[in-house]
Amino acid sequence: MIRSEILKEIAPILRDHLVVCNIGLPSQELHMIDDQPSNFYMLGTMGLASSIGLGVALAQDKTVISIDGDGSVLTNLGTLPTIANNVADNFILLIIDNGSYGSTGDQPTYAGKKTSLAAVAAACGCDTVVECAAEETGAALQTAIDSGKMTIIVSKCESGNIKLPVITKDPVTIRDRFMEAVKA
Repeated sequence: MIRSEILKEIAPILRDHLVVCNIGLPSQELHMIDDQPSNFYMLGTMGLASSIGLGVALAQDKTVISIDGDGSVLTNLGTLPTIANNVADNFILLIIDNGSYGSTGDQPTYAGKKTSLAAVAAACGCDTVVECAAEETGAALQTAIDSGKMTIIVSKCESGNIKLPVITKDPVTIRDRFMEAVKA
């Protein structure tokens, strides 16, 4: 499975929650698969979906799911100790680890080599860290939601992108409708 197939599988699970989605192609894929006002699409801030998601989770009680990529997490490794030391049991970080920088041309990441992001998250102090195969992502995500515990999920999948249009919504529109979903 590739990232877009995972997103298609988990879209029904995501629908009832606040979602902060990673830069570039993952946001475009989620937008195409199941655009929701409760989805915050990152259009140009690599490495910050996990940090923004944690902040949203700390600020209110709804479940927040950040969808990040291995490349983005590697560019902001400081997010993992920050998450570990600021526990929000309404926060789930789903790292879709395809071993590549998918939005910039599928260059390999170290997560596709020797570096285990699940091991890094655990070493940073994150209490509940789950690594799963792509096909198990939906079940792992639902289990994390049902547990009511902050969870880091590392979903291992194949590298690959689909052809899709860019998000034509203005960033201000994306922000405003997401803020309305937070307030609802």
